[in-house]
Amino acid sequence: MTTITIIGSGNMASTIGTRAAAHGHTVELMSRDTSKTQALADQIGHGTTVGTYGETPAGDIVVLAVLYQSVVEVVAHYGDALAGKTLVDITNPFNADASGLVTVPGRSMSEQIAAVAPDSAHIVKAFNTIFRGVLQGDRPLDAFLAGDSEAKAAVGAFLASLDLQPRDAGGLQMAYALEWAGLLLVGLASNGAGFDVALSANLL
Repeated sequence: MTTITIIGSGNMASTIGTRAAAHGHTVELMSRDTSKTQALADQIGHGTTVGTYGETPAGDIVVLAVLYQSVVEVVAHYGDALAGKTLVDITNPFNADASGLVTVPGRSMSEQIAAVAPDSAHIVKAFNTIFRGVLQGDRPLDAFLAGDSEAKAAVGAFLASLDLQPRDAGGLQMAYALEWAGLLLVGLASNGAGFDVALSANLL
């Protein structure tokens, strides 16, 4: 297994970090709030460490577990510290009433991240089509991902190590489609399916 860095200290950072640690990965957490991050590291256990916000992450895979409103700023703040890293965008850029997205084709959050990240960084969209409560259950699930580089294979292997089934949706331009898939999931949940629902792709 390997070291995974998670930038953020909220619910998805906790959920992904807990699942990663339980499946044998070393987890490093980073956020602006050091005390909150240390408390989360203590909660996750399994040797989870706290890195210094803005410095070079220990992991080659860096999960951006922050709100979409902040993610571009966060990546820009790290700057060259993210050179050569694989950045996993988990954001869902819903509008205020979750009736649509604030992004447009060619300007998904993943593509906006790519525009400010170092040229040698690789961007992969993943995790945004799984509800946090479902991911906490540690059940086998389909995990959709999109990205342009060979780094997508590394993220796929990471997902598989968490007992998730990676489903490759294509290049980074498909990140916009995955953002809509996240919205579709919320629509299904809100209209009778419940929030323990998950999207899957059955191969016939």
